[in-house]
Amino acid sequence: MTVRELAAAGAALAVLAAAGCTTAAGPGGATPTVSSHPATAPADSHGWSSERLRGALARHTGVTRTAKPTVLNGLVGAVFTRNADGDHFCTASVVDSAGLNLIVTAAHCVWDPKLGQRGDLVFVPGYRDGETPSGVWPLLAVTVDQAWKDGADPDVDVAFAVVQPQGGLQVQQVLGANRLGVDRGHRLPVKVTGYPGTSDVPITCSNTTSEQSPSQLRIDCPDWTGGTSGSPWVTDFDPDTRTGTVVGVIGGYQEGGNSPDTSYSCYFGDRVRALYDRATG
Repeated sequence: MTVRELAAAGAALAVLAAAGCTTAAGPGGATPTVSSHPATAPADSHGWSSERLRGALARHTGVTRTAKPTVLNGLVGAVFTRNADGDHFCTASVVDSAGLNLIVTAAHCVWDPKLGQRGDLVFVPGYRDGETPSGVWPLLAVTVDQAWKDGADPDVDVAFAVVQPQGGLQVQQVLGANRLGVDRGHRLPVKVTGYPGTSDVPITCSNTTSEQSPSQLRIDCPDWTGGTSGSPWVTDFDPDTRTGTVVGVIGGYQEGGNSPDTSYSCYFGDRVRALYDRATG
């Protein structure tokens, strides 16, 4: 468990006693196309042109705030054990796949190198104030790199997981999906959205990533505490589909970072592309 997860767990225990995971972030490149989009989102709704979006992001650069219940934010969810009644400890998001059933998160959220795959996990997209507006999706098959299994290599702290269909539909059919981005470079404007372990609403922050090392990215956003590991870094917002491209997830160096104001992600390059291919093959 990381420093951020320990802090989050301690805070949660204190709240329970009185009454009740971690963060980080980074980028990547290839672009599988989104196969389906939510039926309720007109392409031109709200007038979100690329120019308007850039202006809005510029005004909020490096500022953490509550994430609104938008289509893009609805692709992000909290990760719980068993069901949505307990504490959520990580974050995940829907990523485009041929099977329409894939999410991406941090490897340390779903696989302990000493104990193996963590069982009974569920993905709850759009979770807010105890409500589960888009359902509860159990994780089935989990794919992580062998170097993570063998030694928790921070350069492959990313995982893909297939989630179980609900009501005869796959998660991407219900919500749509962000594309996967690989080899996009170290400096990109991104939006990060995730769930702190001590909050029942998601937070979001936009900033430009930088190079921590050739294999790691960093982003500076305040107050990203335990529970936000796995939060997607999204660039190239498309106002027509109201989705973007995931180029990183909070994790990697220090399993996301020991400071709540700076987060990390492993770089999405060839190793992440190969992992995605395995998960979807």
